[in-house]
Amino acid sequence: MPIESLNHYSVLTAMLAPALLMAATGSLLISANNRLARVVDRLRSLLAMRRHDAMANNAALQLQITRHRRRSSYVLRACMMLYSGLGAFVGTSLALAIDALSGYRLASLPTVLGVLGVLCLLVASLYLSLEVRLAVRSFDEELDHELR
Repeated sequence: MPIESLNHYSVLTAMLAPALLMAATGSLLISANNRLARVVDRLRSLLAMRRHDAMANNAALQLQITRHRRRSSYVLRACMMLYSGLGAFVGTSLALAIDALSGYRLASLPTVLGVLGVLCLLVASLYLSLEVRLAVRSFDEELDHELR
């Protein structure tokens, strides 16, 4: 297909869907990074409690430290998946433009990249849901401990 007959508006319109997914992924990344910062701060305070308190080697504190380490691992994995998804959406957008300029010779590459990006978002959501579950469980146990 000659470049002169290329409909730039249809190419730009096709590139909008990945751009919207990039914006949504960026929003999730901000949220996940904030969650990670809060988990790290809480973990640091638990470690400080363990260092300064003679009773700090109790099982409840150790359990909290272990859970917060697991929580940070879940959020980190979610962030990695979100960054991968973001890269896949950028690749989708570029593949759509290159595909149009090359006479639609990339076959299904834009679709594969788009599906890969969505799968990365799905995995990230699963990791974030695991982290939230652990956060609520830890909070419930801390509350139970304080109310005794």
